[in-house]
Amino acid sequence: MKTSTKLIIAGATVGVVAAGVLMAKHFVNLDKENHVVQIIGGADGPTSVFLAGKVPEEKTVAEYTSISMAEAKEVFATPGDYVILDVRRADEYAEGHIPGAINLANEDIGAGQPAELPDLDQVIYVYCRSGRRSKEASAKLAALGYTNIYEFGGILDWDGPIEN
Repeated sequence: MKTSTKLIIAGATVGVVAAGVLMAKHFVNLDKENHVVQIIGGADGPTSVFLAGKVPEEKTVAEYTSISMAEAKEVFATPGDYVILDVRRADEYAEGHIPGAINLANEDIGAGQPAELPDLDQVIYVYCRSGRRSKEASAKLAALGYTNIYEFGGILDWDGPIEN
């Protein structure tokens, strides 16, 4: 292989890596006030932007824990001091939800602490339909300062009882 060809390939590789790093910075960022700003999009590009809240000084990344549906079902088998949070739209929630779950749509979680969740240290189990919105909502809640967030996927995988 000619030296000029190797240089072209090396330059193109560096360019692709640099473009990937710059592009990744546009999907999750901290602004000057340390707010998490995330652009949510699909294959056809960004669809919405939200300001998820201020990350506490001791955290540089908002964190939550993902657990399996089986682990969540085991927890829900006994009463406890936890909240089951359905982050689907109200019409989806009305069609059927996990018993005892409260509804707060992912789209309604923004920069302020939701009135439905007054305790930042409350244990909160989050689900949606398929698992995408529950991850988004969990990240937003963690960015707002909630400390005990457990994301467990979507109701599509739930094989327990459903209430309307």
